[in-house]
Formats: sequence, C-alpha cells, structure tokens
Amino acid sequence: MSHKMSRQELMEQIANYIPYNEQEERDQNLILNWIEEQENAFSRENKMAHMTASAWVVNPERNKVLMVYHNIYDSWSWLGGHADGETDLLTVALREVKEEAGISKVRPVSEDIFSLESLTVDGHVKKGTYVSSHLHLNVTYLLEADPEETLSVKADENSGVAWFSPEEALARSTEPWFVKRVYTKLIEKMKA
Repeated sequence: MSHKMSRQELMEQIANYIPYNEQEERDQNLILNWIEEQENAFSRENKMAHMTASAWVVNPERNKVLMVYHNIYDSWSWLGGHADGETDLLTVALREVKEEAGISKVRPVSEDIFSLESLTVDGHVKKGTYVSSHLHLNVTYLLEADPEETLSVKADENSGVAWFSPEEALARSTEPWFVKRVYTKLIEKMKA
C-alpha cells in the first residue's frame, strides 16, 4: 500500500461500494452520513457511534476462519478494533489482527471493502469505567493468514484464538444477531 487512505478517499470507497443486501445498503447510508456530519466520527470520544474496522481472516484454501474468544462479548468472534482517529481502516484491520492473534504474516486478499455493518455494542465496563451502549460503524476487509503460524492471545482483550471451519465458526459464536446477520453473510460472500 503506497499511501494512507484519507477521510475523503475512505468516504468515496464506501460510497462506491456495492451493497450485498438490504442491511448493507441501509448501513452504507448511515455510515456515510455519520462521517459527513460528525467531526469526530473516527474517535471513541464520539460516545454515540464511531468507526471501527473488522477482519474476516481466512486461510489460503478458504475453508478456515480465524476467530478470537472476546472477553467483553463473552463469545468467539471476528477480529477488529477502533479506528482511534485513523482513516485508513485497512491498516487498522491489519494491525488489530496482528495484535489480537499474535501473528505477523497477514495480508489483504483485496484492498476493497468486503462488507459494511452498523453494530450495536451493549454497555459494559472497560478498565474499571462504564462505557454506555453505542454503535460501531464498521468496515470489514477480507484478509488471509497462514494457519500454520503460531497464535497467541492478547490477554486484556481475548482468552482464545483459533481457526474454525465456517460451520464451526457459526456454531461457536453465542451472539445470535452476529451469526444471522454478519457471519452467515461473510461466509456466503467468501464462497461466492
């Protein structure tokens, strides 16, 4: 990647993205409007909603998905994290995978957006402070990693890292909305 993606370039990328279904169509508009209207859309300082990046990490054969056991959500889930001011969300997704799974070799299958979501986050305690319920306006990228590479947990965020078949990934997640609306969609898109 030659240069960091600016806010304007990211907005263009989101605007040009062709939604996969009605959920993505609605969320695409929501995300674009939020970035336009909110100066701090990329910061957690925005308590209502802020930008995040997620990674759907697959092996080269596309028959395994990397998941982490997320402490806050108490479920196996995909990898990702807060933009924290960064507008190059692919960079955020790559960094989060390296941090959360302890791997060094991960690459984008494509630099294009893989999916878009508006995700609800229930109120929770983080580092001793209550965080009110809010939205994660999320851009997902399809990344590839080597399942042979040694994994390690990031203890302050997760308590497990593992490769699953797509079917196992759906079975292991205990978040019904994610399974129905997000992971099932990502698996369908991956197979397409």
